[in-house]
Amino acid sequence: MNIEYVDKNIVLTNTKHLNIPLCLDCGQAFRWKEAENNMWQGIAGGKHLCLKQEENKITFFETTKEDFENHWIKYFDLERDYEKILSSYDEENLITACKAYPGIRILKQDEWEAICSFIISANNNIPRIKGIIERLCEGFGEKIEGGYTFPSPERLANLEVEDLAPIRSGFRAKYIIDAARKISRGEVDLEKVKKMDFEDAKAELLKIKGVGEKVAQCSLLYGFGRMEAFPVDVWVKRIVAELYPNGLPECIKGTEGIAQQYLFHWRRNL
Repeated sequence: MNIEYVDKNIVLTNTKHLNIPLCLDCGQAFRWKEAENNMWQGIAGGKHLCLKQEENKITFFETTKEDFENHWIKYFDLERDYEKILSSYDEENLITACKAYPGIRILKQDEWEAICSFIISANNNIPRIKGIIERLCEGFGEKIEGGYTFPSPERLANLEVEDLAPIRSGFRAKYIIDAARKISRGEVDLEKVKKMDFEDAKAELLKIKGVGEKVAQCSLLYGFGRMEAFPVDVWVKRIVAELYPNGLPECIKGTEGIAQQYLFHWRRNL
């Protein structure tokens, strides 16, 4: 992948393992929208971004070099060698999935935003998840260029469940408040979670009401960058039962989350 700084834009070329529509619309993040002319825009980590992909060229518009190097490289996981990882997958179904949908990468999202977003995702569909999160940000986030930031746990911890009525999150409101309070008060320490081994990190997140096995695995994968996480929903459960009744292939050990995303997207779109 080559990086050029052109005027106020950042231009990536030779982007074999980065497909923007697939990354932003495959169910791992909920604050991105496709606008006119194949332009994507959204807010992540308190920063607004517009970007566009034209074959193997991706343009990050109106982006400073500092923001790109300190934020977006990490967000899009651009320093990970996906060529090496995907070429190590020697199982037939995985090879097919990777060829069918090349360019999916695991986004490195803000830890708190990932936890809260996947609490909201429980027993929900993507359009409704996006709507709830959008209303949450508009109601309690900070106004910036292009929209609103994701509200901090400290901001939400001071609310009561009924204060979240306008976002129409239903039974999830009490879980959002519980998560915000436990995290803001240090009962669940996200800095410590980053350093824990996987099972201890998962156990720490399970202290939050509304965080079960799937939400914890999603939070660790998409928020903490724990590639060994393997979230299982209805689709993935079906995939595992059908394709891997005797266990997951050995070749994905350590990168189960990447393999899961490819398998999930492939089977869901068959």
